[in-house]
Amino acid sequence: MPVPVIPVAKLPLIEIFSSLQGEGLLVGQRQIFLRLAGCNLNCDYCDTSFQPLAQCKIERTPGCETFDLWNNPVAMSRVVDLMRHWLTVLPKAHHSVSLTGGEPLLHAKMLTSLLPELSRLLPLQLETNGTLPEALSAVLPWLRWVIMDFKLESQSGIVTPWQDHRRFLEIAAQVNCCVKLVVGEDTPNTELERVGEIVVSTASHVPVILQPRTIAGNCSVPGIKLLEWQGMLSAYGLDVRIIPQTHCYLAVL
Repeated sequence: MPVPVIPVAKLPLIEIFSSLQGEGLLVGQRQIFLRLAGCNLNCDYCDTSFQPLAQCKIERTPGCETFDLWNNPVAMSRVVDLMRHWLTVLPKAHHSVSLTGGEPLLHAKMLTSLLPELSRLLPLQLETNGTLPEALSAVLPWLRWVIMDFKLESQSGIVTPWQDHRRFLEIAAQVNCCVKLVVGEDTPNTELERVGEIVVSTASHVPVILQPRTIAGNCSVPGIKLLEWQGMLSAYGLDVRIIPQTHCYLAVL
């Protein structure tokens, strides 16, 4: 059988590594993480370096946490070859690929060339800030799961793009999607109420995940407050789950 030709195109990468998914619907599953550079937002709580660099970090073997450096941008064919190799040296260990960032949808045009080939190797999950609905439409045919943030102003420090989030959710809900809310002790009820109103009127079947901010390695929101919010959002008829950043507690990437 002929091997599909991957277009000669390059992606600005931050890193590729193998680890456990710590957030969203696939929490606990082992994934290959493909982290792309660049973001259209600048959230106060962001714990990820997403600025494009001259070199990116590529894990030497899956899960070893030892890295080689590759020059940026990286040819898409090289990414596919690496993943094929990892699936050979560690067969059946990985559940899926996580496309993360930064904001991966800034590179939607190039991803439309890469994702058809990646999706033949493993199912694909997108982690996104939920603000680029047109870009999502372009790559949706190859996605199995979408984790979309609602950027709450109280935590992100930016005005919540409510209408962009609504349009994005309308599209993302066509696949396995969840809405993730990063919350802090000072998150006002009014923000969560507006999320509830949007989700229930747009895609009421989509789970809503409350993710308390991790500060100095600890959950920053008391459990009693999280339970209060879970009850408040559940009253909208939504599937509401509380999931902290589990990878932080496991001390893995």
